[in-house]
Amino acid sequence: MSRVSPDRLPSPLGFFREFARREAAGSLLLLAATILAFAWANSPWWESYDRLWSFHVEVGAEGYELSLSVLHLINDGLMAVFFFVVGLEIKRELIAGELASPRRAALPMVAAVGGMLVPAAIYAAFNAGTAASPGWGIPMATDIAFALAVMSSLGPRMPGALKVFLTALAIVDDLGAILVIAVFYSHGVAWGWLGTAGIFLLLLAAFNRFQVRSPIFYAIPALMVWLAFLHSGIHATVAGVLVAMTIPARRRIDAREFLNRARHRLEEFEAGSEFRSARLTNPAQEEAIHGLEQDTEQVLAPLTRFEHGLHPWVTYAILPLFALANAGVRVVGGESQVWAGSLTLGIVLGLVIGKQVGITLFAWLAVRLRLAELPQDVDWREVWATAWLGGIGFTMSLFIANLAFPDAALLASSKLAILAASVLSALGGWFILSRVAGTRRHPVP
Repeated sequence: MSRVSPDRLPSPLGFFREFARREAAGSLLLLAATILAFAWANSPWWESYDRLWSFHVEVGAEGYELSLSVLHLINDGLMAVFFFVVGLEIKRELIAGELASPRRAALPMVAAVGGMLVPAAIYAAFNAGTAASPGWGIPMATDIAFALAVMSSLGPRMPGALKVFLTALAIVDDLGAILVIAVFYSHGVAWGWLGTAGIFLLLLAAFNRFQVRSPIFYAIPALMVWLAFLHSGIHATVAGVLVAMTIPARRRIDAREFLNRARHRLEEFEAGSEFRSARLTNPAQEEAIHGLEQDTEQVLAPLTRFEHGLHPWVTYAILPLFALANAGVRVVGGESQVWAGSLTLGIVLGLVIGKQVGITLFAWLAVRLRLAELPQDVDWREVWATAWLGGIGFTMSLFIANLAFPDAALLASSKLAILAASVLSALGGWFILSRVAGTRRHPVP
């Protein structure tokens, strides 16, 4: 991936503030959808819950229809959009964010690796050789929305560097989960379909190379990549990440040129003003406004525009819908009967214990070996408390559970364990962070 100079993307700090605000707000809707799903699945109307998600819909033109259940359409279709946005976030971080500098990236990257390896090892220790063994990827994931929401609830007492560390860690964690899904949870690769996907990805890369910026030129080939992956044997959501890597991250004009153009356009607008007229605009003003719109498009990279345009849809619609469709586990009289089994212990201990041990230990080793350094205004108590929040698996963990377990009983038990572990991690992280914040000697600037 080519390196983009810092002036080609907006400030990483500005991106982070907007990103964190949306994630924290969206987590409330995600929580509401989870509670609704659980209540609905355990209510007298639980059969309607099952019927809704198993209902089949046909997508496509006559003769080329895809028949998918509503659940399949959400998990393989809408979630591909979620993974596309995740891919955009990863690319942005690699180009102009916390992962752009090897020195800054080292700590969250090494910590994230520890936060994936240790939970997977704990799960494998409990479930190796059993029917539940394919679920080792479940406790590797971190839900960035809930984790940021818990930290943000403590307000300005939390240092900004700690929030950035958590965000970067969770993004690396997402990248690890994507690789795990692509390599270990895809079966029977159909090379012809994969080759077709490759052709359309090359077309998207060519659009990037020749600075094509219109969304429609990317949307149609992206849809073809998704369809090819859907038939290829590799999970279709991986297509979203690969397409994201082809979206241009360069802007056509830099900040200084944009400021000069904007001032000129505003002067034209003012010169054409008719303050005593009841008309909203006149031709001179309209020309200035259209020119300013064009300049605004050129100063924003397509990556930025796509991410800002899609992020609200993902945060406020797709993820809550995913939670509503996947978090409804019937406890009484349902499929989940393995509460004390190795599957439950592997997930709960992996997320609650494995995450905090893996993240803290590997971060300490990175600093000890001088591969990285602690951010300013952050101490080891805060790193450990943040590692607790890494145990909030939820979205990614539920997603991997659906891939790992075709068996209904194992899937239901894994979902309950994920929910329990996520609640424990959130409460533990919040409690420890609040205590740590209360003992800080100096206020956070």
